[in-house]
Amino acid sequence: MEQFKEIWLVDFEFSAPSGAVPEVRCLVAKEYLSNKCIRLWVDELGGLSAPPYAIDEQSLLVAYYASAEMGCHLALGWPCPVHVLDLFCEFRTMTNGLTLPCGAGLLGALTYFGLDAIDSAEKTTMRDLAIRGGDYSSEEKLALLDYCESDVTALAQLLPVMLPHLDLPRSLLRGRYMKAAAHMEHAGIPIDVVMLERLRASWSALQDTLIGKIDQDYGVYEGHSFKTARFTEWLVSHAIAWPLLASGRLDLKDDTFKAMAQSYPSLGPLRELRVTLSQMRLAELAVGADGRNRTLLSAFRARTGRNQPSNARFVFGTAVWLRGLIKPRDGYGIAYIDWSQQEFGIAAALSGDPLMQEAYLSGDPYLAFAIQAGAVPANATKKSHKAEREQFKACVLAVQYGMGAESLALRIGQPVIQANVLLRLHQDTYQVFWRWSDAAVDYAMLHNKLWTVFGWTVQAGRDPNPRFLRNFLMQGNGAEMLRLACCMATEAGITVCAPVHDAILIEAPLEQLDQVIEQTKMIMAEASAIVLDGFRLNSDADVICYPDRYSDERGVKMWETVTDILHQFEQSTCASVHTDLCVGALKPVHQRTDVASYYLIENS
Repeated sequence: MEQFKEIWLVDFEFSAPSGAVPEVRCLVAKEYLSNKCIRLWVDELGGLSAPPYAIDEQSLLVAYYASAEMGCHLALGWPCPVHVLDLFCEFRTMTNGLTLPCGAGLLGALTYFGLDAIDSAEKTTMRDLAIRGGDYSSEEKLALLDYCESDVTALAQLLPVMLPHLDLPRSLLRGRYMKAAAHMEHAGIPIDVVMLERLRASWSALQDTLIGKIDQDYGVYEGHSFKTARFTEWLVSHAIAWPLLASGRLDLKDDTFKAMAQSYPSLGPLRELRVTLSQMRLAELAVGADGRNRTLLSAFRARTGRNQPSNARFVFGTAVWLRGLIKPRDGYGIAYIDWSQQEFGIAAALSGDPLMQEAYLSGDPYLAFAIQAGAVPANATKKSHKAEREQFKACVLAVQYGMGAESLALRIGQPVIQANVLLRLHQDTYQVFWRWSDAAVDYAMLHNKLWTVFGWTVQAGRDPNPRFLRNFLMQGNGAEMLRLACCMATEAGITVCAPVHDAILIEAPLEQLDQVIEQTKMIMAEASAIVLDGFRLNSDADVICYPDRYSDERGVKMWETVTDILHQFEQSTCASVHTDLCVGALKPVHQRTDVASYYLIENS
């Protein structure tokens, strides 16, 4: 910490309307070394072109969940600091995997270290006041500023007790990502708001017809209810073995449906229907007035260190078919750029297994594995040995996610003995990897923790899960790679709309799109090389240019079905409106505000 001449503890109070950028209410900043304090209301902040505190190379900004503070910087048009220390990220790193009775928020961290904390009820009252907006009385302004300062005082208490636990270079890297997260949350994802409003207006009526359309191939619904007995009959008639719970009943969790749909694509529409009916709340999708999907990315929330945004509010968290709502604005394009077989490449690099590395660099690690294992000839191709490649691909994915032989057998639709053969071939072919993987699990069991190359740590806990521990180094380092790539891309001036597991969604004007895609791919390759000590991962780009929309092959059938039904509804409504107009029963169409009439006007 001696490298910094000034250390600023900073907190904003703000409101964050659904899908919109923050609306700042006030700021309190205190310089840790001199105790100088700045308290400013929003009308005093609006006239500033930069923060009223130092943000240069010799200064450090300290916050708790710093993407919020950085989001306020961006909302005010201010530059972000060079260095950010986020005590939330560091507290998560210290306690990841442990049960925290008071959570990982600021109050939880203060309680963990035995420090005084503001009453949670008072905190809720003050947050509600900040969210309320409108005109504030002098007393309310003072109350919010005092509350804001209490959080800054809490940071001043927390910083010295956490300092001994900090690995500062890596801590600053995590703070650097919180800046990138703020930029991505500020940018948001372009959404076709006309289509969204059409869906919202007709959604209640759509569901019944949608069930009828999709379920005609399955016959498992009664009204809106999914009937397990009917589904069991359908599985038997299609000779599909399904995972069971300990009770002997079908395992109907969505993760199971998702995995089975990968093995049996015919299940895809049914799985999408279940997700759509049970989880989707179109009203909750966070889209601002400017047509951008913005929501808190919830950085570092997952045990692996990955983001964990709300499934209901984030368009990539909803049913897959709804990604068709993603549409670049006029004159722009977007690109979904993901690392090719990221986790296989990470495992190959970190374990130092030469055969795995060779398989990854071949461009098709699944086919290469089959060749290396002697299951197919050296001149085999995707086309000539498609079935074998699919089985070896399933085996690779099973290993990455810690599946046993029974789960793998279900995924490939083969007897358990065949799944055991595939897993044995993986162990025999990639012996270096397996020694490294076994050693990681052994170390975690003995020392109660594992960590990534940049120090994101997980505690094994009282009831350790060997499958999670075996997978952690791939998932955790994949998260590190994504965070670093997001930092490098946003710092290069690229508009990153969102991080999505092992991918980045970027946006650029059409005339610059190809160049920005290549720049982003180079950044992603460089980020992988930094994490993997020189081993570079490849990436692929799916490009969508205006007026096209995003399309995920897993949701294409559902999207087409929904939009066909919607069109039929609207045509019927429009015909009814036209009839009513002819007899003068309704007011003129241009005065109507319902979506069907809007659609009629737009398409007349």
